[in-house]
Amino acid sequence: MSAFGGFGAAAPLVSKDPEVQPPPDDTISELRFSPRANFLAASSWDNQTRIWEVGPNGQAVPKAAIQHEAPALCVDWTPDGSKVFSGGCDKAGRMLDLATGQSMQVAAHDAPIRSCRIIEGPGAAPLAVTGSWDKTMKFWDMRQQNPVHTYQLPERCYVMDSHGPLLVVGTADRHLLIFNTANLNAPFKQMPSPMKFQTRSLGCFPTTNAADMGFCLGTIEGRIQIQYIEDNKMPTRSFSFRCHRAEKDVYAVNHISFHPQYGTFASCGSDGTINFWDGASRQRLKGFPNVGGPVTASAFNGDGTIFAYAVGYDWSKGHEHAKPGSKVQLCLQSVNPADIQQKAPAAKSTLKGRTF
Repeated sequence: MSAFGGFGAAAPLVSKDPEVQPPPDDTISELRFSPRANFLAASSWDNQTRIWEVGPNGQAVPKAAIQHEAPALCVDWTPDGSKVFSGGCDKAGRMLDLATGQSMQVAAHDAPIRSCRIIEGPGAAPLAVTGSWDKTMKFWDMRQQNPVHTYQLPERCYVMDSHGPLLVVGTADRHLLIFNTANLNAPFKQMPSPMKFQTRSLGCFPTTNAADMGFCLGTIEGRIQIQYIEDNKMPTRSFSFRCHRAEKDVYAVNHISFHPQYGTFASCGSDGTINFWDGASRQRLKGFPNVGGPVTASAFNGDGTIFAYAVGYDWSKGHEHAKPGSKVQLCLQSVNPADIQQKAPAAKSTLKGRTF
């Protein structure tokens, strides 16, 4: 097992990064920036998905919101940045048009919608993809009432991400399904997770080069897997490493987000820490102080100059530990390129005597 260099949980601190005010009333489940402008969307357990415009000084101005009838669990943007899609525990997928401020239901499942992505389907038509706890994955042309295709998953959908022609879905029981968006009738590859514990987070590499396509998996057991699709040609490229641990305490990797330019990535954990990593050179680039609570979601903006992250209870200790009125933070950090740029491979990387 590999590791990226030593670190531990810092003493709890309150984040000093600028906060979006007011934040949602409950835990933020997902953050996504518009691909076209500095508009930030956040789905939340308070039954809403909110959208802000982030100004050059870091000030966030509320623009619109999607109202759900139960917690909102996922959010994404259309490629042109004109619409926001949100799914949640009310079993509904809702689309908001930013120009009109109007929202409408465009998708439905028999159980909560856990994950969603907007992709370019066959013919470059935008499709909303929804993964549900009803063990199905549905593809929606938002102009039609019924899905254009439904795929039966082996288990409940837990995570989903896409980039270019790559769409990856992770389910309960550690199943992974890898789709090419040119053919959505069936996955071109299905495999068990290389990790021993439940998948918690997933992020696709920001590349369209077929030889370099792949994804990162984060688990509840403080590990990340770097997985290449074509790893049979060079199997040593895929590897895993430990992270978000402190002595004997092990924390979940709640979210993984890639920098759009450098291909490096951020991991956010239940331990309240954020780390920047370079998977290509197998190094930790930057570790940040503990923010005082679990980090539940994160996102880079389109040019990688802003890093948004959310702090709140992540339900890792169950309902009985959820305290009414617990603080929720949505913070915006100005990204220092020196903290996130790729670095030349080190001669060796160690953690308590373990080397690559």
